[in-house]
Amino acid sequence: MKRRKMRLVVLILGLVSVITIMTVTISSDALKINNLSKNYKEKLIRFHVIANSDSDEDQALKLKVRDEIISYLQPKLKKSKSIEESEKIIKSEYSNLTKISKNVIEKNGYNYTVEVGITYSEFPTKQYSNMVLPAGEYKALRVVIGKGEGRNWWCVMFPPLCFVDEESGVIDKETDEKLRSVLTEDEYKLITQKSKSTASKTKMKFKVVEIIDKIEKSF
Repeated sequence: MKRRKMRLVVLILGLVSVITIMTVTISSDALKINNLSKNYKEKLIRFHVIANSDSDEDQALKLKVRDEIISYLQPKLKKSKSIEESEKIIKSEYSNLTKISKNVIEKNGYNYTVEVGITYSEFPTKQYSNMVLPAGEYKALRVVIGKGEGRNWWCVMFPPLCFVDEESGVIDKETDEKLRSVLTEDEYKLITQKSKSTASKTKMKFKVVEIIDKIEKSF
């Protein structure tokens, strides 16, 4: 009986130790991610499209608007070397982006309003091929269709990750070079991995950090 109690105590102590080590490790990772994120988040521009509603029709319309905007901005942003230059280009195109969006909406038989602008938006953890971006507030080109009450879609406008084939497993050389040019070495290592599979593991870690951060903010 005593031996059973001793084994139980040892087992409990072992579990407590494992949980403690995991908590310390995750907390350390969270601190590192948050410290690095403060800087690199200001070097990216995300793209945020919000549908009128969650109906199949409105969700399909959202993607059509997305495609037209990406197609229009891709050649204009491709040679941009900084977030400042990209932001300037995007802001100069507000009226054209609004017209493009409205044309798509009207061609599909709707009369929704459109709001276009660069603002800060909250994003969840997101994986793009072998790159993972932690959750947080990012500067973004935000396009709101109609009431803006539907599920949204997002990518990275600068560096141009909206144009990356996620099925390839890794981002292309040109985009990778642009990432390296705007990020520090530590920032680059934080969000990029050697393959899509290792990036998926990193995404899980970022998700845990995201959950912990939400819990802390709730208190």
